[in-house]
Amino acid sequence: MPRKKQKNNSSTRIRKTELVRNIVRVFNDNPEKTFNYKQVATLLDIRSESQRIFINQLLYELLEEDFLVEISRGKFKVNSRGGFITGTIERQGVKTFLIPDDGAETVFIPERKTNHAMLNDKVKVFLYARRRSQMPEGEVVEIIKRAKDTFVGILQVSDNYAFLVSDNRSLTNDIFIPKSKLKGGENGQKAIVKLLEWEPNLKNPVGEVIDVLGNKGDNTVEMHAILAEYGLPYKYPVDVEAAALLIDAGITPDEVARRVDMRSVITCTIDPRDAKDFDDALSLRKLENGLWEVGVHIADVTHYVRPESIIELEAQQRATSVYLVDRTIPMLPEHLSNGICSLRPNEDKLTYSVIFQLNDAAEVQHYEIVKTVTNSNRRFTYEEAQTIIETGSGDYAHELLTLDSLAKKLRANRFASGAIAFDRVEVRFEIDAQGKPTSVYFKEQKDANKLVEEFMLLANKTAATHIGKPGRGLKPKTFVYRIHDVPNPDKLQNFSQFIKKFGYNLKISGKSSAVSSSINHLLDEVMGKKEQNLIETLAIRSMAKAIYSTENIGHYGLAFDFYTHFTSPIRRYPDMMVHRLLEKYTHEGRSVSQQDYEAYCQHSSEMEQLASNAERASIKYKQVEFMSAYVGQNFDGVISGITEWGIYVELLVNKCEGMIPIRDLDDDYYTFDDKNYCLVGRRYHKRYQLGDEITVRVAKANLDKKQLDFVIA
Repeated sequence: MPRKKQKNNSSTRIRKTELVRNIVRVFNDNPEKTFNYKQVATLLDIRSESQRIFINQLLYELLEEDFLVEISRGKFKVNSRGGFITGTIERQGVKTFLIPDDGAETVFIPERKTNHAMLNDKVKVFLYARRRSQMPEGEVVEIIKRAKDTFVGILQVSDNYAFLVSDNRSLTNDIFIPKSKLKGGENGQKAIVKLLEWEPNLKNPVGEVIDVLGNKGDNTVEMHAILAEYGLPYKYPVDVEAAALLIDAGITPDEVARRVDMRSVITCTIDPRDAKDFDDALSLRKLENGLWEVGVHIADVTHYVRPESIIELEAQQRATSVYLVDRTIPMLPEHLSNGICSLRPNEDKLTYSVIFQLNDAAEVQHYEIVKTVTNSNRRFTYEEAQTIIETGSGDYAHELLTLDSLAKKLRANRFASGAIAFDRVEVRFEIDAQGKPTSVYFKEQKDANKLVEEFMLLANKTAATHIGKPGRGLKPKTFVYRIHDVPNPDKLQNFSQFIKKFGYNLKISGKSSAVSSSINHLLDEVMGKKEQNLIETLAIRSMAKAIYSTENIGHYGLAFDFYTHFTSPIRRYPDMMVHRLLEKYTHEGRSVSQQDYEAYCQHSSEMEQLASNAERASIKYKQVEFMSAYVGQNFDGVISGITEWGIYVELLVNKCEGMIPIRDLDDDYYTFDDKNYCLVGRRYHKRYQLGDEITVRVAKANLDKKQLDFVIA
């Protein structure tokens, strides 16, 4: 008997919750109108007299909550205390929220009240009257600024009209394109379309084609489509290229006389085998005082790119070169990036250098930051330099072995100070002439890579300290820093709990150096094990992102109090800013506007993130393209991600990642446990856990969506 009563209570409670939700919607949808209980019941299509009386009771409960006001006996109106608020649209799964500009509480936006607002749009929202202990709710009344108004997709062209079918998840409806706005686009081609309007009462937005990329499946078209999807440029303006061609190397006797001449010192570059823009070189010689002189020589880009020139403005907007699987989209025109500025062997070059004097323990005894002229004796690939380091013989073996020895000591000192060793294995593809991936290989950091890295880190650290720590009684001038905040404690705690399932422990409190030492120990422990890539990925996700800022907080991952980017001005705009500021302050110039430079820093950080996203998308595309030859075949993998919509699996043999949709797990009804990174079957309690080994079959390779579908084998 008690059990039956409990069931009835439960049923009533659910019915009441649903009724209250519907009543609230009636009043929120009609904030200026007054209703009695009969009118509300009619709008909700409720005819039962007992339910109508129940609605009257609920109206008085909402009155007690201050959600409603009683205008006259039995007549109610919503208590509209909310007003308007502006903010940014965010999506979590299928739900939409507003993140207010003023830092107030997040506002829920029902799907029917989004007014076609999309992810990251800046909007104005009307706040509904708020019920006690409920999340604020509202509706979008104005889209102030679209975060994205251009979309990439495939054209579907009929006799009288056309649509763009986009894979962008933030755009749920196809874009209608009048025939007059097609710009010659044909059915099945990829194109970029600009959103013109989207009326609240219309299902589809209206747009126009701004560029036809070409035929779907063509490698260049697909790479350009990826760039366009992230709002990145895929071709260079003709006038900027023309302006660059007018620039001469200008290494005149007068210019050389203004610089430190390093052309007689043994100098070399060490870069990837396919690199064309060599923006850094190293020199070495033994001084009479017994110290080692190591020169870190960087292309003097700002000597050629003048402030406010069209080349400068283009570089500032791009902020970075973009490295896709099969191509580089340079920040600077190729005449500069691969020609005049590139430190090619046996050519005189203008450089900006940090010249160190180091003892045998790799301790800096003296440094100077000076304009130089250099001439590289040899261009090494990383593989060539690695062979010399391993065998001890080859061109300039003495210099390379000495630099390697010093670099290893610098590295040891850095880790002793608390630096973290994120030396992740990267997936790379061998590409044929048509851009098709023919094989997968793994790029690893070896001694030659680490040699270059350590001296670049030292130069960047020294340049930042030079300005950021000017000496007693002197105030630091505005500068561009590369900063990295301490890890989020909650993320670190969750990560620590997760790795315990694999038998690992992590120290998450105490001194920063103790925590970073524990992270390094963990990364050493997982080396070569099946869960290595998974744990390294989750470790990185628990860290803050490194960004550019004028506010220095140090760099946690490197364990540096001061750090900047000085060593790659051919491919990063922040390095150009740093070069200019160093030169300005060397001549005792006044400090620049912190507000202006903070804006430049923020833009550079944002563009860096977009470039990184585009690079990952190009890798994903090539993974899907590569695996399309293996549809139907089985592979061993490890579960690399769990979401409410499926299981992500990384294949052990090539690190390609695909997904098993949750809808294909038909042996049970599975629910997502986000705290324990797993899916759990409701009936049989089977678990799919992050890190589990699993055998899958490649079911589908969808290039349009850059998606691999797996099924359990």
